[in-house]
Amino acid sequence: MNIIWLGHAAFRIETGLSVILIDPFLTGNPKIKRFDIKRLTEGITHIALTHGHTDHVGDTIALAKDKNVPITANADLGSWLETKGVSNVISGNTGGTQRHDSFTVTFVNALHSSGMITENGESVALGNPNGLVFHFDNAPTLYHMGDTDIFSDIGLIGELHEPEIGLVPIGDLFTMGGAVAALACKRYLSLKVAIPCHYGTFPMLDQTPKKFVEGLDGSDTEVLTPKIGEKLTF
Repeated sequence: MNIIWLGHAAFRIETGLSVILIDPFLTGNPKIKRFDIKRLTEGITHIALTHGHTDHVGDTIALAKDKNVPITANADLGSWLETKGVSNVISGNTGGTQRHDSFTVTFVNALHSSGMITENGESVALGNPNGLVFHFDNAPTLYHMGDTDIFSDIGLIGELHEPEIGLVPIGDLFTMGGAVAALACKRYLSLKVAIPCHYGTFPMLDQTPKKFVEGLDGSDTEVLTPKIGEKLTF
């Protein structure tokens, strides 16, 4: 498995038959301008969305029309995408599992919100926010926590799915901050590797993973802080 952080909460996951983009906020992401978006989206087979905010839906509509790949999204967000001309939506909802050729993805809880402001300035709710747990045929189980605060049922997610790699939001203000995110990992999960995200993108977010790294110091979880565009192989 290769994991490439694309900035913010966006990741490219490469696992043999499948190349999955999670929350592909690329165009407009100030931290990814120096990278070739065409290269980063080349060969994708799936797109998966945690929730319906613009900094997570990102380039989904354009990529779906260009690449004609299936989009995993909660039912309300999926219906909204279909009104935008996206035809290959595979909807699900919290607790449900989708089965693809070489992996499954389960919608789990996240403590956040999910919605979009329309062109007319109206607020549209787009279902519940989610984390996504990916089980692969021949790769470690991956838990993208989405945008969330700490909540005790993260422990149940850990018990049910036993994720080995966590993609953890740490930027504060819109999600838990680094110290709380570290507590969530220590108290409720048994991750082998934690990769922080959702930080440094905008000035109002924490700019470094320092608090998260310090919070997991001495734990059994290895913290990796890749540069944007760097490939991690597991």
